[in-house]
Amino acid sequence: MGPGDPELVTVKAARLIGAADVIAFHSARHGRSIARSVAEPYLRPGQIEEPLIYPVTTETTEHPGGYAGAMDDFYTAATERLAAHLDAGRDVVVIAEGDPMFFGSYMHLHKRLAHRYPCEVVPGVTSISGASAAMGRPLVEHEEILTVLPGTLPAEVLAERLNGTDPAVVMKLGRTFDKVQQAFAAAGRLDEAWYVERASTSQQRILPLAEVDPASVPYFSLALLPSRGGDAIPAPRPDAARARQRGEVVVVGLGPAGRDWLTPEAQAELAAADELVGYTTYLNRVPVNPRQRRHASDNQVESERAAFALDLAKRGARVVVVSSGDPGVFAMASAVLEMADDEQWRDVDVRICPGLTAAQAVASRVGAPLGHDFCVLSLSDRLKPWEVIAERLAAVARADLVLAIYNPASKSRTWQVEKARNLLLEHRSPDTPVVIGRDVGGPAETVRVLRLAELDPEQIDMRCLLIIGSSQTRLRYRTDGRPTVYTPRHYPG
Repeated sequence: MGPGDPELVTVKAARLIGAADVIAFHSARHGRSIARSVAEPYLRPGQIEEPLIYPVTTETTEHPGGYAGAMDDFYTAATERLAAHLDAGRDVVVIAEGDPMFFGSYMHLHKRLAHRYPCEVVPGVTSISGASAAMGRPLVEHEEILTVLPGTLPAEVLAERLNGTDPAVVMKLGRTFDKVQQAFAAAGRLDEAWYVERASTSQQRILPLAEVDPASVPYFSLALLPSRGGDAIPAPRPDAARARQRGEVVVVGLGPAGRDWLTPEAQAELAAADELVGYTTYLNRVPVNPRQRRHASDNQVESERAAFALDLAKRGARVVVVSSGDPGVFAMASAVLEMADDEQWRDVDVRICPGLTAAQAVASRVGAPLGHDFCVLSLSDRLKPWEVIAERLAAVARADLVLAIYNPASKSRTWQVEKARNLLLEHRSPDTPVVIGRDVGGPAETVRVLRLAELDPEQIDMRCLLIIGSSQTRLRYRTDGRPTVYTPRHYPG
Protein backbone atom coordinates (compact mmCIF):
# COMPACT_ATOMS: atom_id res chain seq x y z
CA MET A 1 0.00 0.00 0.00
CA GLY A 2 3.00 2.31 0.12
CA PRO A 3 3.89 4.57 3.08
CA GLY A 4 0.38 5.90 3.77
CA ASP A 5 -0.82 8.30 1.08
CA PRO A 6 -3.56 6.50 -0.93
CA GLU A 7 -2.25 8.24 -4.06
CA LEU A 8 1.05 6.37 -3.64
CA VAL A 9 -0.71 3.03 -4.13
CA THR A 10 0.42 1.62 -7.46
CA VAL A 11 -2.02 1.42 -10.37
CA LYS A 12 -1.63 -2.36 -10.37
CA ALA A 13 -2.35 -2.69 -6.65
CA ALA A 14 -5.47 -0.54 -6.97
CA ARG A 15 -6.74 -2.66 -9.85
CA LEU A 16 -6.19 -5.94 -7.99
CA ILE A 17 -7.83 -4.63 -4.82
CA GLY A 18 -10.92 -3.61 -6.75
CA ALA A 19 -11.14 -6.99 -8.48
CA ALA A 20 -10.51 -9.22 -5.43
CA ASP A 21 -13.11 -11.44 -3.79
CA VAL A 22 -11.37 -11.33 -0.40
CA ILE A 23 -9.34 -8.53 1.24
CA ALA A 24 -7.07 -9.63 4.10
CA PHE A 25 -5.21 -7.24 6.38
CA HIS A 26 -3.31 -7.28 9.65
CA SER A 27 -4.28 -5.29 12.71
CA ALA A 28 -3.67 -5.17 16.44
CA ARG A 29 -6.45 -6.09 18.87
CA HIS A 30 -8.03 -2.66 18.53
CA GLY A 31 -9.02 -3.72 14.99
CA ARG A 32 -7.77 -0.60 13.23
CA SER A 33 -5.63 -1.28 10.16
CA ILE A 34 -3.43 1.30 8.50
CA ALA A 35 -3.25 -0.84 5.36
CA ARG A 36 -7.05 -1.00 5.11
CA SER A 37 -7.41 2.76 5.61
CA VAL A 38 -4.98 3.34 2.74
CA ALA A 39 -6.81 0.82 0.52
CA GLU A 40 -10.29 2.11 1.33
CA PRO A 41 -10.69 4.29 -1.78
CA TYR A 42 -10.14 1.19 -3.92
CA LEU A 43 -12.48 -1.22 -2.09
CA ARG A 44 -15.92 -2.05 -3.47
CA PRO A 45 -19.16 -3.09 -1.75
CA GLY A 46 -19.68 -6.82 -1.26
CA GLN A 47 -16.04 -7.80 -0.82
CA ILE A 48 -15.22 -10.27 1.96
CA GLU A 49 -12.88 -8.82 4.56
CA GLU A 50 -10.54 -11.02 6.60
CA PRO A 51 -8.96 -9.09 9.49
CA LEU A 52 -5.83 -10.91 10.66
CA ILE A 53 -5.65 -9.74 14.28
CA TYR A 54 -2.32 -10.25 16.00
CA PRO A 55 -2.64 -12.14 19.29
CA VAL A 56 0.19 -10.09 20.74
CA THR A 57 2.12 -6.95 19.71
CA THR A 58 4.06 -5.23 22.51
CA GLU A 59 2.41 -6.90 25.48
CA THR A 60 3.50 -10.14 27.15
CA THR A 61 1.95 -13.52 26.39
CA GLU A 62 1.27 -16.68 28.38
CA HIS A 63 1.75 -18.88 25.31
CA PRO A 64 4.03 -21.80 26.22
CA GLY A 65 6.22 -20.98 23.24
CA GLY A 66 6.44 -17.32 24.19
CA TYR A 67 6.11 -14.55 21.61
CA ALA A 68 7.52 -16.67 18.77
CA GLY A 69 5.19 -19.55 19.56
CA ALA A 70 2.14 -17.28 19.72
CA MET A 71 2.97 -15.69 16.38
CA ASP A 72 3.67 -19.04 14.73
CA ASP A 73 0.27 -20.35 15.78
CA PHE A 74 -1.33 -17.12 14.56
CA TYR A 75 0.18 -17.38 11.08
CA THR A 76 -0.73 -21.06 10.84
CA ALA A 77 -4.37 -20.24 11.60
CA ALA A 78 -4.34 -17.22 9.25
CA THR A 79 -2.91 -19.37 6.49
CA GLU A 80 -5.74 -21.89 6.78
CA ARG A 81 -8.36 -19.15 6.78
CA LEU A 82 -7.01 -17.77 3.51
CA ALA A 83 -6.54 -21.27 2.08
CA ALA A 84 -10.25 -21.94 2.62
CA HIS A 85 -11.09 -19.00 0.33
CA LEU A 86 -8.51 -20.05 -2.24
CA ASP A 87 -9.79 -23.63 -2.27
CA ALA A 88 -13.27 -22.26 -2.93
CA GLY A 89 -11.95 -20.42 -6.00
CA ARG A 90 -11.95 -16.95 -4.49
CA ASP A 91 -9.08 -14.56 -5.27
CA VAL A 92 -7.45 -13.17 -2.12
CA VAL A 93 -5.56 -9.88 -1.87
CA VAL A 94 -3.44 -9.38 1.24
CA ILE A 95 -2.75 -5.68 1.75
CA ALA A 96 0.34 -4.46 3.59
CA GLU A 97 1.94 -1.11 4.37
CA GLY A 98 5.03 -0.15 2.42
CA ASP A 99 6.42 -3.05 0.42
CA PRO A 100 5.19 -6.54 1.40
CA MET A 101 8.68 -8.07 1.21
CA PHE A 102 10.44 -5.28 3.14
CA PHE A 103 10.04 -5.94 6.89
CA GLY A 104 6.47 -6.91 6.01
CA SER A 105 4.20 -9.27 7.93
CA TYR A 106 2.94 -10.70 4.65
CA MET A 107 6.14 -12.69 4.09
CA HIS A 108 5.08 -15.14 6.83
CA LEU A 109 1.93 -15.93 4.84
CA HIS A 110 3.88 -16.08 1.61
CA LYS A 111 6.17 -18.79 2.95
CA ARG A 112 3.14 -20.89 3.85
CA LEU A 113 0.98 -20.32 0.76
CA ALA A 114 3.12 -19.51 -2.31
CA HIS A 115 4.01 -23.17 -2.97
CA ARG A 116 0.36 -24.22 -2.78
CA TYR A 117 -1.40 -21.55 -4.89
CA PRO A 118 -0.58 -19.21 -7.76
CA CYS A 119 0.87 -16.14 -6.06
CA GLU A 120 1.92 -12.68 -7.21
CA VAL A 121 3.65 -10.08 -5.07
CA VAL A 122 3.03 -6.45 -6.06
CA PRO A 123 5.81 -4.19 -4.77
CA GLY A 124 5.05 -0.91 -3.06
CA VAL A 125 6.73 2.37 -2.16
CA THR A 126 8.68 1.77 1.05
CA SER A 127 8.56 4.02 4.10
CA ILE A 128 12.24 4.76 3.45
CA SER A 129 11.43 6.18 0.00
CA GLY A 130 8.50 8.10 1.47
CA ALA A 131 10.70 9.60 4.19
CA SER A 132 13.44 10.60 1.77
CA ALA A 133 10.90 12.24 -0.53
CA ALA A 134 9.24 14.06 2.38
CA MET A 135 12.60 15.48 3.45
CA GLY A 136 13.62 16.37 -0.10
CA ARG A 137 17.00 14.76 0.55
CA PRO A 138 18.62 11.94 -1.45
CA LEU A 139 19.15 8.60 0.25
CA VAL A 140 22.31 7.65 -1.63
CA GLU A 141 24.48 9.17 -4.33
CA HIS A 142 27.37 7.94 -6.45
CA GLU A 143 29.16 5.02 -4.69
CA GLU A 144 27.51 5.43 -1.28
CA ILE A 145 26.11 2.32 0.42
CA LEU A 146 22.72 2.43 2.13
CA THR A 147 22.48 0.47 5.38
CA VAL A 148 19.06 -0.49 6.76
CA LEU A 149 18.98 -1.51 10.43
CA PRO A 150 16.15 -2.68 12.70
CA GLY A 151 15.83 -0.67 15.89
CA THR A 152 15.45 -3.94 17.81
CA LEU A 153 19.22 -4.56 17.57
CA PRO A 154 21.25 -4.06 20.78
CA ALA A 155 22.39 -0.46 21.28
CA GLU A 156 26.07 -1.32 20.98
CA VAL A 157 25.48 -3.14 17.67
CA LEU A 158 23.54 -0.17 16.28
CA ALA A 159 26.28 2.25 17.36
CA GLU A 160 28.96 0.08 15.76
CA ARG A 161 27.05 -0.12 12.46
CA LEU A 162 26.32 3.62 12.43
CA ASN A 163 29.88 4.66 13.23
CA GLY A 164 31.48 5.88 10.00
CA THR A 165 28.85 4.35 7.72
CA ASP A 166 27.39 5.89 4.60
CA PRO A 167 23.66 6.79 4.62
CA ALA A 168 21.63 4.64 7.01
CA VAL A 169 18.05 4.05 8.06
CA VAL A 170 16.88 2.60 11.36
CA MET A 171 13.41 1.04 11.22
CA LYS A 172 11.08 -0.30 13.91
CA LEU A 173 11.18 2.58 16.37
CA GLY A 174 8.36 3.06 18.88
CA ARG A 175 9.53 1.44 22.11
CA THR A 176 13.09 1.15 20.78
CA PHE A 177 13.51 4.88 20.13
CA ASP A 178 15.35 5.82 23.33
CA LYS A 179 17.95 3.15 22.61
CA VAL A 180 18.24 4.17 18.94
CA GLN A 181 18.76 7.83 19.82
CA GLN A 182 21.49 6.86 22.27
CA ALA A 183 23.16 4.65 19.62
CA PHE A 184 23.32 7.60 17.17
CA ALA A 185 24.89 9.71 19.91
CA ALA A 186 27.42 6.98 20.76
CA ALA A 187 28.38 6.75 17.09
CA GLY A 188 28.87 10.51 16.89
CA ARG A 189 26.12 10.84 14.25
CA LEU A 190 23.22 12.31 16.22
CA ASP A 191 23.61 15.82 14.79
CA GLU A 192 23.37 14.44 11.22
CA ALA A 193 20.30 12.29 11.82
CA TRP A 194 16.65 13.04 11.11
CA TYR A 195 13.39 11.61 12.36
CA VAL A 196 10.44 11.04 10.00
CA GLU A 197 7.05 9.96 11.31
CA ARG A 198 4.14 8.70 9.18
CA ALA A 199 5.74 9.88 5.94
CA SER A 200 3.35 11.03 3.15
CA THR A 201 0.30 11.21 5.45
CA SER A 202 -1.49 14.18 6.98
CA GLN A 203 0.18 13.28 10.32
CA GLN A 204 3.68 13.45 8.83
CA ARG A 205 6.31 14.87 11.16
CA ILE A 206 9.97 15.65 10.37
CA LEU A 207 12.45 16.68 13.08
CA PRO A 208 16.16 16.50 13.83
CA LEU A 209 16.57 13.21 15.68
CA ALA A 210 18.14 14.96 18.67
CA GLU A 211 14.97 17.04 19.24
CA VAL A 212 12.48 14.15 19.40
CA ASP A 213 10.75 13.22 22.67
CA PRO A 214 10.96 9.42 23.00
CA ALA A 215 7.49 9.32 24.58
CA SER A 216 5.92 10.69 21.37
CA VAL A 217 7.30 8.13 18.91
CA PRO A 218 4.94 5.68 17.18
CA TYR A 219 5.95 2.43 15.50
CA PHE A 220 5.47 3.93 12.01
CA SER A 221 8.51 6.16 12.11
CA LEU A 222 12.18 5.88 11.26
CA ALA A 223 15.56 7.49 11.84
CA LEU A 224 17.48 8.58 8.78
CA LEU A 225 21.07 9.52 7.99
CA PRO A 226 20.67 11.03 4.51
CA SER A 227 23.34 11.20 1.84
CA ARG A 228 26.15 13.55 2.71
CA GLY A 229 25.97 14.73 -0.88
CA GLY A 230 22.60 16.19 0.05
CA ASP A 231 24.31 18.68 2.36
CA ALA A 232 24.96 20.85 -0.72
CA ILE A 233 21.24 21.07 -1.55
CA PRO A 234 19.93 24.61 -0.95
CA ALA A 235 17.38 24.95 1.83
CA PRO A 236 13.81 24.94 0.51
CA ARG A 237 13.39 28.67 1.02
CA PRO A 238 13.26 30.43 -2.35
CA ASP A 239 14.87 33.66 -1.17
CA ALA A 240 17.78 31.89 0.52
CA ALA A 241 18.29 29.58 -2.42
CA ARG A 242 18.32 32.50 -4.82
CA ALA A 243 20.89 34.35 -2.74
CA ARG A 244 23.29 31.42 -2.99
CA GLN A 245 22.94 30.62 -6.68
CA ARG A 246 24.63 32.53 -9.49
CA GLY A 247 22.11 34.36 -11.62
CA GLU A 248 22.17 34.76 -15.39
CA VAL A 249 20.27 36.37 -18.23
CA VAL A 250 19.28 34.28 -21.23
CA VAL A 251 17.87 36.20 -24.20
CA VAL A 252 15.50 33.79 -25.93
CA GLY A 253 14.12 33.97 -29.46
CA LEU A 254 10.50 32.81 -29.65
CA GLY A 255 10.44 32.58 -33.42
CA PRO A 256 7.96 34.54 -35.52
CA ALA A 257 4.78 33.01 -34.04
CA GLY A 258 3.37 29.99 -32.26
CA ARG A 259 4.77 26.92 -30.52
CA ASP A 260 5.66 25.21 -33.81
CA TRP A 261 8.30 27.89 -34.43
CA LEU A 262 9.88 27.54 -30.96
CA THR A 263 13.13 25.55 -30.78
CA PRO A 264 13.57 22.82 -28.12
CA GLU A 265 16.48 24.81 -26.68
CA ALA A 266 14.32 27.91 -26.28
CA GLN A 267 11.57 25.86 -24.70
CA ALA A 268 14.02 24.42 -22.16
CA GLU A 269 15.35 27.87 -21.26
CA LEU A 270 11.82 29.21 -20.74
CA ALA A 271 10.99 26.27 -18.48
CA ALA A 272 14.09 26.79 -16.31
CA ALA A 273 13.55 30.51 -15.72
CA ASP A 274 12.63 32.17 -12.42
CA GLU A 275 11.79 35.52 -14.02
CA LEU A 276 10.43 36.32 -17.50
CA VAL A 277 11.02 39.80 -18.90
CA GLY A 278 9.78 41.20 -22.19
CA TYR A 279 7.55 43.32 -24.37
CA THR A 280 3.94 42.58 -23.41
CA THR A 281 2.93 41.16 -26.80
CA TYR A 282 5.85 38.72 -26.86
CA LEU A 283 5.54 37.78 -23.19
CA ASN A 284 1.90 36.87 -23.77
CA ARG A 285 3.08 34.14 -26.15
CA VAL A 286 4.70 32.27 -23.24
CA PRO A 287 2.30 30.04 -21.25
CA VAL A 288 1.76 31.25 -17.68
CA ASN A 289 3.54 29.27 -14.97
CA PRO A 290 2.67 30.37 -11.40
CA ARG A 291 6.20 29.43 -10.30
CA GLN A 292 7.61 32.21 -12.47
CA ARG A 293 7.28 35.97 -12.16
CA ARG A 294 6.47 37.91 -15.32
CA HIS A 295 7.59 41.48 -16.02
CA ALA A 296 5.89 42.99 -19.07
CA SER A 297 6.76 46.39 -20.52
CA ASP A 298 6.24 48.66 -23.51
CA ASN A 299 8.09 48.03 -26.77
CA GLN A 300 10.08 51.29 -26.58
CA VAL A 301 11.98 50.74 -23.32
CA GLU A 302 14.61 48.23 -24.43
CA SER A 303 17.46 49.68 -22.32
CA GLU A 304 15.32 49.87 -19.19
CA ARG A 305 14.12 46.30 -19.78
CA ALA A 306 17.70 45.08 -20.18
CA ALA A 307 18.85 46.86 -17.01
CA PHE A 308 15.92 45.43 -15.05
CA ALA A 309 16.75 41.89 -16.20
CA LEU A 310 20.44 42.29 -15.34
CA ASP A 311 19.54 43.55 -11.86
CA LEU A 312 17.36 40.49 -11.24
CA ALA A 313 20.20 38.21 -12.35
CA LYS A 314 22.70 40.05 -10.19
CA ARG A 315 20.54 39.13 -7.19
CA GLY A 316 20.71 35.44 -8.14
CA ALA A 317 17.68 34.92 -10.40
CA ARG A 318 17.59 32.92 -13.62
CA VAL A 319 16.14 35.49 -16.01
CA VAL A 320 14.83 34.99 -19.52
CA VAL A 321 14.35 38.03 -21.71
CA VAL A 322 11.94 37.06 -24.48
CA SER A 323 12.23 38.35 -28.00
CA SER A 324 10.26 37.69 -31.14
CA GLY A 325 12.06 35.91 -33.98
CA ASP A 326 15.80 35.76 -33.34
CA PRO A 327 17.00 37.96 -30.45
CA GLY A 328 20.15 38.89 -32.36
CA VAL A 329 18.27 40.38 -35.35
CA PHE A 330 16.90 43.86 -34.53
CA ALA A 331 15.92 42.58 -31.09
CA MET A 332 16.89 42.33 -27.44
CA ALA A 333 20.25 40.53 -27.57
CA SER A 334 22.28 43.61 -28.48
CA ALA A 335 20.34 45.77 -26.01
CA VAL A 336 21.10 43.39 -23.13
CA LEU A 337 24.76 42.96 -24.11
CA GLU A 338 25.27 46.70 -24.50
CA MET A 339 23.79 47.32 -21.05
CA ALA A 340 25.84 44.44 -19.57
CA ASP A 341 29.01 46.33 -20.57
CA ASP A 342 28.34 48.64 -17.64
CA GLU A 343 30.72 47.96 -14.76
CA GLN A 344 27.89 47.16 -12.32
CA TRP A 345 26.80 44.12 -14.40
CA ARG A 346 30.16 42.87 -15.69
CA ASP A 347 29.89 39.72 -13.51
CA VAL A 348 26.42 38.75 -14.76
CA ASP A 349 26.44 35.92 -17.29
CA VAL A 350 24.49 36.65 -20.48
CA ARG A 351 23.65 33.94 -23.01
CA ILE A 352 21.79 34.16 -26.32
CA CYS A 353 19.35 31.45 -27.38
CA PRO A 354 18.66 31.83 -31.13
CA GLY A 355 15.29 31.66 -32.82
CA LEU A 356 13.83 31.48 -36.28
CA THR A 357 13.79 35.01 -37.66
CA ALA A 358 11.02 36.60 -39.74
CA ALA A 359 13.09 36.77 -42.96
CA GLN A 360 13.55 33.00 -42.90
CA ALA A 361 9.88 32.41 -42.12
CA VAL A 362 8.61 34.63 -44.94
CA ALA A 363 11.15 33.25 -47.42
CA SER A 364 10.07 29.67 -46.65
CA ARG A 365 6.48 30.44 -47.64
CA VAL A 366 7.41 31.22 -51.25
CA GLY A 367 10.56 29.17 -51.84
CA ALA A 368 14.15 30.41 -51.48
CA PRO A 369 14.47 34.11 -52.26
CA LEU A 370 17.42 34.25 -49.79
CA GLY A 371 19.27 31.51 -51.65
CA HIS A 372 22.23 33.77 -52.52
CA ASP A 373 23.88 36.77 -50.85
CA PHE A 374 21.39 38.96 -49.06
CA CYS A 375 21.20 41.92 -46.72
CA VAL A 376 18.95 42.54 -43.70
CA LEU A 377 17.98 46.15 -43.02
CA SER A 378 15.53 47.98 -40.76
CA LEU A 379 13.61 50.99 -42.07
CA SER A 380 13.03 52.35 -38.58
CA ASP A 381 14.68 55.70 -38.06
CA ARG A 382 14.06 55.69 -34.30
CA LEU A 383 17.62 54.57 -33.52
CA LYS A 384 19.48 55.76 -36.63
CA PRO A 385 18.93 58.73 -38.99
CA TRP A 386 17.10 58.33 -42.27
CA GLU A 387 20.14 59.58 -44.17
CA VAL A 388 22.08 56.48 -43.07
CA ILE A 389 19.17 54.21 -44.09
CA ALA A 390 18.96 55.86 -47.52
CA GLU A 391 22.70 55.46 -48.11
CA ARG A 392 22.53 51.78 -47.21
CA LEU A 393 19.51 51.16 -49.44
CA ALA A 394 21.35 52.66 -52.37
CA ALA A 395 24.49 50.66 -51.61
CA VAL A 396 22.53 47.39 -51.37
CA ALA A 397 20.76 48.13 -54.63
CA ARG A 398 24.03 48.89 -56.43
CA ALA A 399 25.61 45.70 -55.01
CA ASP A 400 22.70 43.68 -56.40
CA LEU A 401 21.92 41.98 -53.07
CA VAL A 402 18.56 40.52 -52.13
CA LEU A 403 17.17 42.72 -49.37
CA ALA A 404 15.03 41.72 -46.36
CA ILE A 405 13.38 44.78 -44.82
CA TYR A 406 12.33 44.73 -41.15
CA ASN A 407 10.18 47.38 -39.44
CA PRO A 408 8.99 48.84 -42.77
CA ALA A 409 6.25 51.06 -41.31
CA SER A 410 4.39 51.94 -38.13
CA LYS A 411 1.53 54.20 -37.09
CA SER A 412 3.93 57.13 -36.84
CA ARG A 413 6.16 56.14 -39.79
CA THR A 414 4.22 55.95 -43.05
CA TRP A 415 6.52 57.49 -45.64
CA GLN A 416 9.70 55.34 -45.55
CA VAL A 417 8.33 52.51 -47.71
CA GLU A 418 7.67 54.84 -50.62
CA LYS A 419 11.11 56.47 -50.24
CA ALA A 420 12.77 53.05 -50.11
CA ARG A 421 10.90 51.80 -53.18
CA ASN A 422 11.93 54.84 -55.21
CA LEU A 423 15.59 54.51 -54.17
CA LEU A 424 15.62 50.84 -55.15
CA LEU A 425 13.97 51.53 -58.51
CA GLU A 426 16.96 53.70 -59.41
CA HIS A 427 19.05 50.50 -59.55
CA ARG A 428 16.50 47.65 -59.93
CA SER A 429 14.10 46.61 -62.65
CA PRO A 430 10.43 47.49 -62.02
CA ASP A 431 9.77 43.74 -62.48
CA THR A 432 11.95 42.74 -59.54
CA PRO A 433 9.99 40.25 -57.39
CA VAL A 434 8.86 41.54 -53.99
CA VAL A 435 7.52 39.24 -51.25
CA ILE A 436 5.28 40.76 -48.57
CA GLY A 437 4.74 38.52 -45.55
CA ARG A 438 2.42 39.58 -42.75
CA ASP A 439 1.89 37.72 -39.44
CA VAL A 440 3.65 34.67 -40.87
CA GLY A 441 2.99 31.69 -38.61
CA GLY A 442 0.06 33.44 -36.97
CA PRO A 443 -3.69 33.13 -37.49
CA ALA A 444 -3.84 36.18 -39.80
CA GLU A 445 -0.94 35.11 -42.05
CA THR A 446 -0.86 36.53 -45.57
CA VAL A 447 1.92 36.25 -48.15
CA ARG A 448 1.83 38.11 -51.46
CA VAL A 449 4.26 38.34 -54.36
CA LEU A 450 4.26 41.36 -56.70
CA ARG A 451 6.53 43.56 -58.82
CA LEU A 452 8.69 46.26 -57.22
CA ALA A 453 6.86 48.90 -59.24
CA GLU A 454 3.55 47.68 -57.71
CA LEU A 455 4.66 48.02 -54.08
CA ASP A 456 1.95 50.12 -52.40
CA PRO A 457 3.05 51.77 -49.13
CA GLU A 458 -0.58 51.95 -47.97
CA GLN A 459 -0.68 48.15 -47.68
CA ILE A 460 2.39 47.88 -45.42
CA ASP A 461 2.43 48.02 -41.61
CA MET A 462 4.74 47.06 -38.73
CA ARG A 463 3.74 43.39 -38.87
CA CYS A 464 4.98 43.04 -42.45
CA LEU A 465 8.38 41.92 -43.66
CA LEU A 466 9.49 42.67 -47.22
CA ILE A 467 11.92 40.68 -49.34
CA ILE A 468 13.17 42.55 -52.42
CA GLY A 469 14.82 40.31 -55.02
CA SER A 470 18.10 40.90 -56.85
CA SER A 471 18.59 40.93 -60.62
CA GLN A 472 18.93 37.12 -60.46
CA THR A 473 15.82 36.38 -58.38
CA ARG A 474 13.27 34.29 -60.27
CA LEU A 475 9.49 34.30 -60.02
CA ARG A 476 7.65 31.22 -61.31
CA TYR A 477 4.04 30.10 -60.98
CA ARG A 478 2.96 26.53 -60.30
CA THR A 479 0.16 24.83 -62.17
CA ASP A 480 -2.21 25.77 -59.31
CA GLY A 481 -1.25 29.43 -59.67
CA ARG A 482 0.85 29.69 -56.51
CA PRO A 483 4.06 31.72 -56.86
CA THR A 484 7.55 30.37 -56.27
CA VAL A 485 10.41 32.80 -55.71
CA TYR A 486 14.06 31.77 -55.56
CA THR A 487 17.51 33.22 -56.07
CA PRO A 488 20.01 30.83 -57.75
CA ARG A 489 23.20 30.10 -55.86
CA HIS A 490 25.34 30.82 -58.93
CA TYR A 491 25.92 34.34 -60.33
CA PRO A 492 26.62 35.22 -64.00
CA GLY A 493 30.24 35.78 -65.03
